[in-house]
Amino acid sequence: MSTVFIIIAVLCAIVGIVGSIVPGLPGPPISWVAMLMLNFSALEGFSTTMLVVFAIVAAIITVLDYVVPIWGTTKFGGTKAGAKGSTWGLVVSVLVLPLLGITLGPFGIIGILGGPFVGAYIGEMQAGNKDNAMRAAFGSFLGFLAGTFMKLVYGIVVLVLLIVALF
Repeated sequence: MSTVFIIIAVLCAIVGIVGSIVPGLPGPPISWVAMLMLNFSALEGFSTTMLVVFAIVAAIITVLDYVVPIWGTTKFGGTKAGAKGSTWGLVVSVLVLPLLGITLGPFGIIGILGGPFVGAYIGEMQAGNKDNAMRAAFGSFLGFLAGTFMKLVYGIVVLVLLIVALF
């Protein structure tokens, strides 16, 4: 049974990293489950303190992932319309375009990266904020990249800790 937990842990760590890049998959919580699964195996896992700290960090990063793009939009002069547009752009690029058979590049990366940008731009244009529309869209894009970077770093750290614990 220990081998099953180790396999699940490794799979969760890999899916956690993928979830750090693909919106809709909660990367950090899945990575944290990898740490938890290793504790159920016969191997010496992680301390309770470490599991709690990493759970809190995963929760904070998950919340920040939703807040940072909105903050980036408003920091660069955007309004609530730009922030809403950014969110809608992300949803459309991740959920709707693949259903229509439009992936916009390898694995839909162009859509994932461009969706929040285009959505913020359209939202600002519709709100009449034509002067700052491009800046707000750029801020949304930077916020999206910052959130993705945080999740990716967390996932890689968990994977490295898992590999160290396995060997």
